[in-house]
Amino acid sequence: MRKYLITLIPVLMLSLQPDSRSSSAPVPPVTAKAPAADDLKPTMTQEHVEQVVTQLLTRHHYRKVRLSDSLSAVVWDNYLKEMDASKVYLLASDVASFEKYKLQIDDALVNGDLTAAFDMFNVFRKRLAERSEFVKQTLSKPFSFSADESYNTDREKSAWPKNLEEQNDLWRKMLKNQALELKLTGKADTAVMSLMSTRYKSLERRQNRIKSEDVFQMYMNAFGEALDPHTNYFAPRTADLFNQEMSQSLEGIGALLQEDGEYTKISDLVPGGPAFRSKQFTKGDRIIGVAQGDNGPMVSIVGFQVDDAVKLIKGPKGTVVRLQIRPATALAADVPKEIRIVREKIKLEEQRAHKEVIDINEDGRTYKLGVVTVPLFYRDFDAARRRESDVASTTTDVKRLIDSLKLQKVDGVVLDLRGNGGGSLIEAINLTGLFIQKGPVVQVRDSGGDTEVMADNDPSVTYDGPLAILVDRFSASASEIFAAAIQDYKRGIIVGGQTFGKGTVQTLVDLNNMLPKEQDKVGQVKMTVQKFYRINGSSTQHKGVTPDILLPSRFSAEEYGESAQASALPWDQIASTRFDVTSFINEKLTTRLREKYEQRLKTDVDLKREAQAVVDFKKAKENTTVSLLESKRKKEKDDADKKLAALDKSGATDSETPETPSTAKAKKKKDTYLIETGRILSDMIGMQGKVKTAMNN
Repeated sequence: MRKYLITLIPVLMLSLQPDSRSSSAPVPPVTAKAPAADDLKPTMTQEHVEQVVTQLLTRHHYRKVRLSDSLSAVVWDNYLKEMDASKVYLLASDVASFEKYKLQIDDALVNGDLTAAFDMFNVFRKRLAERSEFVKQTLSKPFSFSADESYNTDREKSAWPKNLEEQNDLWRKMLKNQALELKLTGKADTAVMSLMSTRYKSLERRQNRIKSEDVFQMYMNAFGEALDPHTNYFAPRTADLFNQEMSQSLEGIGALLQEDGEYTKISDLVPGGPAFRSKQFTKGDRIIGVAQGDNGPMVSIVGFQVDDAVKLIKGPKGTVVRLQIRPATALAADVPKEIRIVREKIKLEEQRAHKEVIDINEDGRTYKLGVVTVPLFYRDFDAARRRESDVASTTTDVKRLIDSLKLQKVDGVVLDLRGNGGGSLIEAINLTGLFIQKGPVVQVRDSGGDTEVMADNDPSVTYDGPLAILVDRFSASASEIFAAAIQDYKRGIIVGGQTFGKGTVQTLVDLNNMLPKEQDKVGQVKMTVQKFYRINGSSTQHKGVTPDILLPSRFSAEEYGESAQASALPWDQIASTRFDVTSFINEKLTTRLREKYEQRLKTDVDLKREAQAVVDFKKAKENTTVSLLESKRKKEKDDADKKLAALDKSGATDSETPETPSTAKAKKKKDTYLIETGRILSDMIGMQGKVKTAMNN
């Protein structure tokens, strides 16, 4: 999956001989049928790149994978998913004809043989053209939504159509479902058909512009993602765009986008960016349409490559773009929503940590709590290299904020890391140092098994009071390192959802330096080379950090995070390093805090509503079949809208009841989980205070 706006990581220069061959005897390629005149064909340069990438990944990737028939089968499966994730273009007979390549891709990778890649794609390309003709015929007249039939929107576990008749019926229902979605937004039949026609004409133009470079990138990514989800090949055009994004100022909506089958998905939001500040986007949202200005036509980007989607979404500062979104939390029957957003340069100051003070009433006492929100782990490396005295960094800012909160005499501090996708490892270590005297923070292991312990060596402590860390499913990487260290030192209570589980380190390799004789550019490879471990020896990979107190979450580990990726590196454990555990948190205290939370979960209106919403959502998510009968579908939509409105209304009322004690500021935010974290921290302060009183008496 290609990604943009990701942090540029140091380039690892590796020496490989591009002309070297495997010591084993070359295996002759499978004979393919004679290519048609308009078939896409590989270049000699791509064949050379295939060999170099194969050597690079098999020798230097953390996983130390060996080429084999089993790996070949995984690459074959990945490639089919890259081409036809929804299983709507290819026929079962096509897939059967590809079986001859299934166990030979490993040999082809070594020998620079791209026969399988291009043979399979050229068949797929012909099916694309056939579907385009079918769509034109089907959209020549409006749909009737009077028949009581249904369509299953989840095609992941479905089989490829057995024949053309079955495929045509599948496409008829798929197009009918898309048209009904548009009609339920209030559009007339003529407008629906016009929009549908425009959408598929645009898709056809995109398909006709697919080049050999695109096919090669797709194939090499199928190989890279067989090793782990973060290993990718960037073709020259993609690599150039990636480098441009890294060197230019960020103007646009401030989102990291990636391909997800035929869709463009938001995989992260840039703190301080328009999308982040609008609070209308969530990681995992799919962008299915883009319109320029307030009146421009909505252009479908389903089937677009991510770089082409980026070109439409980005634009000059101050201009308007409208996005048609299918939210990550959308149910099968939900219609897409449209969001208007003004492009602008990312405001870096809004990426920085900030604070607020909330009051929590618990057990007859009002607790004054400081909340420090950390959107990401940032550091001005240029200023640090220049040895400037005041380097902008997460640690510097959080220290300043906590010093300010101490002057305000807060009873405790909550660090909010929800949605923090990581950033600087140094900052994760230094931030931990604000709360412990000194000691190890994280262990980093390379592919050779060598382990480095990275530590905070500063004995000073900025804050030694009651501490809670709030995390969610999208707290990742550096966030997980920090939260894990706080948990291992028993320095604070961890509250929220299980974190993302990304415990790996990637590096970027410029293939142009490895193939200097090639006249054409050859691209780049991003690959995994190291793995993070907690100081107790447990990996943060796959499992992430499990909070001491788990709050309900709509984002399950099966669908979101590292564990949702089939090729994710596994969780494992190495030896613990030596560290001095504090006495702030113990199992008895954690158990009592959990019990009090569970009592509130049964009685507090806000918490009960959130927990029930999670249950209802997960139950509704299981139903992926939608009605194509307009009256029935409209009723499903109206019922869902009424339920949502009722929840919103009850939420506004509940915030004024004694069961949700908080300050006006906390009420205004309606942040149930922040308020609950504040209660948990207040409980902890109260319990620890009683222990101290008993000891003094």
